[in-house]
Amino acid sequence: MSEFLGFAWELLAKVVYNVVAVVSSILNLLVFGWVEYFNIFMTYFTTFDLVGKIGAVILFAMLIAVPVLIVAILIHHYRINRRLHRDDTSNKALYREIGRLNKQVLDLMDEKNKLLALKVNAMGGTKQIPYVGASALADDHLPTVGNVVGAAAGTATGAGTGEGAAATAVMSGNASLALDGAGVKDAAAAMAKATVEAKTLAEEKEIAQANRFPKLSLVDLKYRDWESPAYDDAISLEDFVDSFRAFACSQMKLYYTPEIIRRFVAGMAASKLLILEGISGTGKTSLPYSFSRYLDNPATIVSVQPSFRDRTEVLGYFNEFSKRFNETEFLRAVYEAGLRQDPSMIVLDEMNLARVEYYFAEILSVLEMPSHDEWVLDLVPTQWAADPKGLHDGKLTIPDSLWFIGTANNDDSTFTITDKVYDRAIPIELNERADAFECEPHERVHVTAEHLQYLFQKAKVEYVIDDELLQKMHKLDQYLQTRFKLAFGNRIIKQMYDFIPVYVACGGTELGGMDYIIARKVLKKFESMNVSFVRDEMKGLIEYIEKTFGEGGLPDSVMYLQRIQNFY
Repeated sequence: MSEFLGFAWELLAKVVYNVVAVVSSILNLLVFGWVEYFNIFMTYFTTFDLVGKIGAVILFAMLIAVPVLIVAILIHHYRINRRLHRDDTSNKALYREIGRLNKQVLDLMDEKNKLLALKVNAMGGTKQIPYVGASALADDHLPTVGNVVGAAAGTATGAGTGEGAAATAVMSGNASLALDGAGVKDAAAAMAKATVEAKTLAEEKEIAQANRFPKLSLVDLKYRDWESPAYDDAISLEDFVDSFRAFACSQMKLYYTPEIIRRFVAGMAASKLLILEGISGTGKTSLPYSFSRYLDNPATIVSVQPSFRDRTEVLGYFNEFSKRFNETEFLRAVYEAGLRQDPSMIVLDEMNLARVEYYFAEILSVLEMPSHDEWVLDLVPTQWAADPKGLHDGKLTIPDSLWFIGTANNDDSTFTITDKVYDRAIPIELNERADAFECEPHERVHVTAEHLQYLFQKAKVEYVIDDELLQKMHKLDQYLQTRFKLAFGNRIIKQMYDFIPVYVACGGTELGGMDYIIARKVLKKFESMNVSFVRDEMKGLIEYIEKTFGEGGLPDSVMYLQRIQNFY
C-alpha cells in the first residue's frame, strides 16, 4: 500500500508541476518576460544600423500586439456575454408584459361582444335583430325592424348562412311592413332584392376564399348578367371626331383642336400603343380619359412608378406561399376589355419614370405578332378548375379592342424613350393648350371596337394614298439613306399606310398626315444621333424637302429640323 501511495504521489506531483510550469511559462511569455525581452532589445538595438533598427522596432511592436489582441478579444467576449444576459432578462419582462396586455384585450373584446348582444337584442322576445353598425352602441333610440331590413342580408351572409338567412331576415322585415300598411308587392320586391344581394355577396365571398384570381373572377361575376347598350353603327370618322370634341367641351370643359383629335384617332388605326408627349399641364392624361368617357367605357389609369423593372409590375405574379396570383389593376383592365365589345383603354401615366423597354417589353413583343391569336400572355403554367373563364391553360389573350396610351414628360426626372418603343408606337405631341369655345351639349356615343376597326379599313379603301405623293416619299427616303444613313423601315411604312387614310377620313389632308409621320417617326431619330456632325447637312435637307414637296408642303417636318438645328 505504501508503494502505491508513493507512486500516486509522484505521478500527481509531476502532473501538478507540469501544469504550474505551463502557467508559469504563459505568464513569463505574456507578462513577466517583457523585462528580459526589453533588455535583449536594448542590448542589440545600439549595434544595428538604420535598417536593423527599423526591423527591430517592427518585430518588437508585433510582439506587443499579440498580448494586447488577446486581452481585447477576452474583454469583447465578456461584454457580449454580459449584454446577452441583460437582454434576455429584459426580453422575459417584455414577454410577460405583452401576455398581460393580450389578456386585457381579450377581456375587453369579450365585454364588447356582451354589450353588443344586449344592445342588439334589447327589443326582447325571440326575435333576433341583426347588428346594424357601431352607431347601435351610441344612439339613444333602438333600431326599428324596418331600419334593419336592409342590413339583414349582409349580416346573414357574413355569418355564413348565405341566401337563407338573408331571406329569413327580409321576411320578418316584410311582416312588419305589412302591419304598417305596405302592399304585398312592395314586400315581395324587397324580399327579392335582398335575396339577390345576399346571393351576390355570398358568391363574392366564395370567390375570394377559393380562387387564386379573385379580381378576375369578380369581373366574370360583374359581366355575367351585363347587357350591352345599343351601339351606333352609322357614325362616320369625321362625325366621330367632331362629336368627341363637342362632348369634351360641353360635358367635361376640356378643349382640343381638331388636329389633335385627328392624330389621336388615326394613331389608334396605326398602332395599339400611343405616346402622348409634351410639357406638363397640356392635357396628356385628360385626352384619353375624356375619350374613354365619350365611349362610355372609362379608361384605367395606371401610375407608373420609378421602381418598375419587369413584367410583374404591370401583370402581377403568382405567390407560391399563398397559392394566389397577385393581380394588378392593369391585369384586371386587360381581362375586362376582353368581355366588352366597345373600345377599351389603359393609360400608363408618366410611363417614362421607369424604363419602358424593361417593364413593358413582353407586351411590346406580343403586339408585334402578325396574328391576333398570338397576342397571348403567360400568367401561370397550368389551368385550375376555379380559374376565370377568360383564362385558357393559364394564358390571357390581349383583346383587339384594347389600346395602351402612355403619357411622357421630357425632363431630368424621366428616362429617354428608346427607338425600340418609338418604332412600335405613334407619338403625339401636346405642347399647347387649345382655346376655349362654345358648343351645343353632346352626349356619349356607343360604338363597338369592331365597327371602329371597320371604319379604319373603309378609310384605307376610300382614301388610297396618291402615287405621286408616295414617289416623293420614296425620294426622301433615298436621300435620308444616302446622306444620314436613316431609313423609313417596314414598320414605319406600314404605319404610314394605316395612319394617313384615317387621318384624311377624319378631316385632314394626305400631305398633312405624311408630314406628321415623317416628323415624328423618321426625323425624330436625329435626336439619338450626334447632330453636331450633320448639322451643316440639315440646311440641305430642309431645302430638299421644300423642293420636293413644295415650299410649306411639310411645315411640321421643317419646323422640327430647325428646332433640332438651333438646339444643337
